[in-house]
Amino acid sequence: MKTLHLTNSYHETSGGISTFYRALFKSAEESGRRMILIAPGAETRTEEWGEFGRIHYIKSPASPFFDRRYRMIWPTSYALPFASKLRSILSAEQPDLVEIGDKYSLCWLAGMIRRRWIPGIGRPVLVGTSHERMDDNIGAFVTRHQSGELSRFGIRYYLGHLYLPLFDHHFANSQYTADELLDATVSGHERPVEVMPMGAEVREFLGAAPSESSRRALMATVGINATQPSVRTLLYVGRLSPEKNMGLLIDLMERLSSDAANEYHLLIAGDGPLLDHLGSEGQRRAPGRVHLLGHISDRSRIIELYHNSDIFVHPNPREPFGIAPLEAMAAGLPIVAPRSGGLLSYASDSNAWLCEPNAENYATAIRSITADPVRREERVALALATASRYRWSDVTARFETRFEELCRGFSAARIGNQGEQIQ
Repeated sequence: MKTLHLTNSYHETSGGISTFYRALFKSAEESGRRMILIAPGAETRTEEWGEFGRIHYIKSPASPFFDRRYRMIWPTSYALPFASKLRSILSAEQPDLVEIGDKYSLCWLAGMIRRRWIPGIGRPVLVGTSHERMDDNIGAFVTRHQSGELSRFGIRYYLGHLYLPLFDHHFANSQYTADELLDATVSGHERPVEVMPMGAEVREFLGAAPSESSRRALMATVGINATQPSVRTLLYVGRLSPEKNMGLLIDLMERLSSDAANEYHLLIAGDGPLLDHLGSEGQRRAPGRVHLLGHISDRSRIIELYHNSDIFVHPNPREPFGIAPLEAMAAGLPIVAPRSGGLLSYASDSNAWLCEPNAENYATAIRSITADPVRREERVALALATASRYRWSDVTARFETRFEELCRGFSAARIGNQGEQIQ
């Protein structure tokens, strides 16, 4: 079996989606499955990933939407029949299954394959993967200052009448993400929507431990005197983008700056369009308490950062799944997060501190964690047990199984002349 995957969200500074595909590559290497990934790049090139994996980068411009750090493969890269590198790759690779993690520019390729508008390739199984909700993306970047009702109607129409029918099957990373597709489904265009959670590198975190010397060295790099017993470090790891509700972190630090008992500092590990804004607002509203670490590509440094912080804070009430909070659980960090979104796939009142996403509630949760070490340890222990159920090796094994089952089922359906046209 050979699977081919397409995404606009795989590059050196991207987060959860890149982590997902790297985990799939590792699983494919172990199982001997051929796996091909197509992603945008600064230039067209091919990179081998072990013995069974391959990444084809297609030269693409910067995305005009959402985050200009990302590049975007436009439909013109495959819709036109001449000089199409993407079409050539499909013809050469001849995959059994094509998975597309994009609702905007790459998804139309699935429709062209269904209609057999691309000569020279067979008819693979077509799977659409939803890593996030379209209404949340559009709402954060386009309609956050408007009522959004017309936008919501347009999104439902687009998903139900145009996007869903392009594929044979859909994966969603949480029930929260899946619900948008299910709610948009219309008669005549029904497609299976299956929840397939993401994971975390639990073994990496279990193999490490907090270190006083490492903590002091880390704090020294941002000017914090870690020898003071009142110092408490909060950690955020992720993309610095409008849809992540980053403003809550600045509101929180402004409120915690007046705390008389503890000196709270926020470490922000990540990059994105809000980087400069967070820096200036943090300095203005919580001087000396907000520290920007930038994107950290060194995995061992990320693990060290998790283990030597005190509390993980996650501000996004519309998180599609949330790999970073799950990693925090695996590292033994108490997490404070909204009581909503895909994060509720694994977070609850028994293993986390969930509340409405505002500075007052977050500050109350953080102070309770600091003041009650017994309850903190109880919830952290349950969080570790939870994280152990989301090992990437287990998650990708499920994907491997589903890929095989979908290919077998599709072959049987084709023998019966079923499922060949868009309905």
